[in-house]
Amino acid sequence: MSRHAQQLRDHDINPCVAETDASTKCMDDNNYNKDMCTAYFLQYKSCRKFWHDIMMQRRRNGVKPEMPSAEERKKMLESMGKPY
Repeated sequence: MSRHAQQLRDHDINPCVAETDASTKCMDDNNYNKDMCTAYFLQYKSCRKFWHDIMMQRRRNGVKPEMPSAEERKKMLESMGKPY
């Protein structure tokens, strides 16, 4: 697996691995008919937007690292419920 592909699978780098997997599985299950997987695509898009907004807020506040770790994200989601 290429380094880039490994980073996309890393839960500390990519907060939306589960959503990526779900949309890929939907595409596989539905013979790559995109119309059948719209809900999964929207879920992924919402996930990316949510964590991008968090990252930008942390950057503005000078918090490092800009993307919370997987453990930190899990605690955040548990405290607020899954917002996406």
